[in-house]
Parts: sequence; C-alpha cells; structure tokens
Amino acid sequence: MAITDWPADERPREKLLIKGATSLSDAELLAIFLRTGVSGCSAVELARELLSGFGSLRALLQAEQDAFCERRGLGTAKFAQLQAVLEMARRHQKEILFREPALTSSEKMRAYLQAHMRDKYSECFGCLFLDTRHHPLAFEEMFFGTIDGATVYPREVVRRALAHNAAAVVFAHNHPSGIAEPSDADVRITRRLIEALALVDVRVLDHMVVGDGVTVSLAERGLM
Repeated sequence: MAITDWPADERPREKLLIKGATSLSDAELLAIFLRTGVSGCSAVELARELLSGFGSLRALLQAEQDAFCERRGLGTAKFAQLQAVLEMARRHQKEILFREPALTSSEKMRAYLQAHMRDKYSECFGCLFLDTRHHPLAFEEMFFGTIDGATVYPREVVRRALAHNAAAVVFAHNHPSGIAEPSDADVRITRRLIEALALVDVRVLDHMVVGDGVTVSLAERGLM
C-alpha cells in the first residue's frame, strides 16, 4: 500500500506536523528525507531496509560516500542533501552557543562539541576562544592525529589566542574509541597549556573530552 493511502495521522509527514518530530521512529524520519520509495517499496519500507542494512540511523548518517551511494534509493544527490542537513545541524548548534552574552551553560557547550566532534574517525584537538566576559569568539580545530592521539603545540595555541585577542580558552578533543575518560596524557598537555597561556594572561577554563554521547570536563574532575 502506498503511503498516500495510509490514514492521514499515520503518514510520516502529517504525523510530524500533528505530533512533532520526536513522535516519529527512525524509519519515519528517514522516509521524510527520502521523500519517495522505489518500485514496489514505499519510502518507509525503503527506510527500514536501509536502517537494517547500515545497522542504525547513526551508521547511515556517518557512511562514506561510496557505501552510501551504492544502496538502492540513494545516490550522490541524496548524499549531498544529507551532508547539507548535517552541516546545518552543526551550524545551528554553533549559533546557539555563540549567541549567548556569556558562556553560562556547560550543557550548550557540550551539545555543540558533541555535534561537532563526536563522529570524527581520528583524534582532533580544538580550542574555543573567549573574550573577557567569556563570550565565545571562535572555535578552531587546531591539531589532528591518528586514532591514538594528536600532537598539540602550546606555542601555536598561544599564537591563535593572541590572534583572537582572547582572554580565556576552553579546550576540547575527541576520543574516537567513544570512551570519554581523560588519559594521563590529556592531563599533562592541559597543564602544559595552562602554563604557556598564563604567560600571556589567558585563562584556561576547561578541557572537554568528547566521547560517544558523553563529554567529560577535566575542570569538574579537579584535574586542572
């Protein structure tokens, strides 16, 4: 049966408009993105098939272009649309964080860092630069490494802090393993950075470790 023959309140698009997006299953949300199915298969049925093939919605969203495009009902146009949607979501999180008059909510910062860093395949170290009122000035991904770690250069962090005329910084890096537990190396580099930035009167407020759905604060752990 075609989706157009379903009762109105069971069609994904109408259900979303009536009950909100949170009321939809992963397959229903994906069906709205797909818009149409393929021969003999509705958009919802295709969505279920894709979710089963990839294993989860997250795995589908993270799929490389070749793996994504080889599935029926998808292709380069759908891949481009999906990447645009994901980037809009990341920029939305950034706007939420950066529009605040002061950095008052660690939860907003955690949400931004999760959206921006959680799904990276290798380790990435970033800096959030803040003004004297702790208003965000910029976020930069500065150092990249293998899945085991990234090399961080304090001199470069100092240079970028001065370039932004920052009064404070928050560091963040992801653990591709998904486990957000800070390592001894994380603590050591944080302390080195604190010492280097203190020479130019820039405060280090925190260092966030981004894992799979969890972001750990070194400041809250008393490790700084």
